[in-house]
Amino acid sequence: MKKILFICSQNRLRSPTAEQVFSSYENIECSSAGLNLHADNPVTPELVEWADIIFVMEKAHRNKLSAKFRKYVRARVICLDIPDDYEFMDAALIRLLRAKVTPHLPR
Repeated sequence: MKKILFICSQNRLRSPTAEQVFSSYENIECSSAGLNLHADNPVTPELVEWADIIFVMEKAHRNKLSAKFRKYVRARVICLDIPDDYEFMDAALIRLLRAKVTPHLPR
């Protein structure tokens, strides 16, 4: 079972959408979190250590994750380059997530 963590800023739109989309995939356990101070589910050291793969939505998230949690990151961190232009469960966001995330998932 691969543990996948999706990270965005507030954990309100992009990362929770990704968590919901991929949570039904076999052999994958998903969680999502946000890097901002008032995120709905903030990133924690425990969550970062838990993950086998971490997907961040933007390069700024990768930089912030590295700055705040460098010593806890054991997983591969993949930047999806998905801007904050989508609503929760937006059909275009789901298509983009599937296209960008699926190649990195276990078969």
